[in-house]
Amino acid sequence: MYSYSFITRAQNEYEEIIDWYEERSPKAADGFIESVESDLNVICEYPKRWRNVYKDNYELGLKKYPYNIVYSIEEEDKHIIVKSIFHHKRNPRKKFRRL
Repeated sequence: MYSYSFITRAQNEYEEIIDWYEERSPKAADGFIESVESDLNVICEYPKRWRNVYKDNYELGLKKYPYNIVYSIEEEDKHIIVKSIFHHKRNPRKKFRRL
């Protein structure tokens, strides 16, 4: 089983999304957190299950929320690096610009 960590930018995105949902509905914020944590656990079990979308970056879409988890795999360390929590409405050309 792999472990995971967020790069700073992804951590900031994640916290901003939680804050946004929290302002509107604490229940939605809790659901978002549960969805991300659940999907990260699945990624840690099966890291190559989802498509390799660009260079060494993989992507998994959340089921109930309009976001994708963009991540890479460090095979030697058995570690997943979360690079972005990317909203579907953002410009897709910017998705991999800073990764």
